[in-house]
Amino acid sequence: MYPGIHARTRADQPCIIMASTGRTLTYGEFDALANRLAHLFRSEGLVRGDHVSILMENNEWYLPACSAAERSGLYFTPVNSHLTPEEVGYILDNSLSRVLITSRAQHAVALEAMRHAPKVQRCVVAEDFGSDLAGLPSTPIADESTGAPMLYSSGTTGRPKGILKPLSKKAPADATSKFLLQLWSYREGQVYLSPAPLYHSAPQGACGMTIRLGGTVVIMDRFDPEQFLVLIERYRVTHTQVVPTMFSRLLKLPDDVRLKYDLSSLELVIHAAAPCPVPVKEQMIDWLGPIIREYYGATEGLGFAACDSTEWSAHKGTVGKVLLAKVV
Repeated sequence: MYPGIHARTRADQPCIIMASTGRTLTYGEFDALANRLAHLFRSEGLVRGDHVSILMENNEWYLPACSAAERSGLYFTPVNSHLTPEEVGYILDNSLSRVLITSRAQHAVALEAMRHAPKVQRCVVAEDFGSDLAGLPSTPIADESTGAPMLYSSGTTGRPKGILKPLSKKAPADATSKFLLQLWSYREGQVYLSPAPLYHSAPQGACGMTIRLGGTVVIMDRFDPEQFLVLIERYRVTHTQVVPTMFSRLLKLPDDVRLKYDLSSLELVIHAAAPCPVPVKEQMIDWLGPIIREYYGATEGLGFAACDSTEWSAHKGTVGKVLLAKVV
């Protein structure tokens, strides 16, 4: 999610577009905001390996906040914005977060959660970035290094558990997953439509890779099936990632609505997160063509399987061949 070179070569190109309002952050604005936040982290005494958390709904500040932590060598924890204050407080305390970035919509929850997380020394509200970051440099911090998300499990067995992975030794500008770029045919200048909450690992990772490639990310506040189609046509979307429930909701649209939009710009539709019923996927491939790819994995990173439309059609119901695996 490091757009430094793009801020110099395509500063005025849209980096983020909010679907509901059209609010846009250019690459120049994105990079300047991320750099100022990185300087804020350093002014709070945070060094490589320290933790911050992000508690916000989908908005134009979410990804710059992630990018600021990533280029500061910090672990950053996106927190589910539907949790209770007590649940948020547990994650803040368990992750050892020292700074919390939130929004006005989540501010009351954040303040209550901080009562359970005494290590949090600073809470920053995104809508107040203008005043809180005033005077901080828009240029990179002197000691940039690569950080990483520290995501939490769903808590199906007890409380959620933080998934802590070693930090990369690569420079922020070089820390790109070539495996995923090649697997999903991501490319320079793509337009990625993100219909899911940014606190999930998949949309956050896909948005980050798009930004690294100098593309444009269109972010929905929430998924609406017809609006999803509207946005593909309006912004000439090339890539997107959904869950099977979204497929089902799209297919339930009346044909005169579903088929009236120009979706010819689409190059790739990725889906994961839950089993996809065979009839649903058959209908989606019939509609969109063989551009649908599926994967199966876990945030813990212990394994990864994937298949394209041709492979799936030959073995309906498969989630593909195992491409990565770790022995534990």
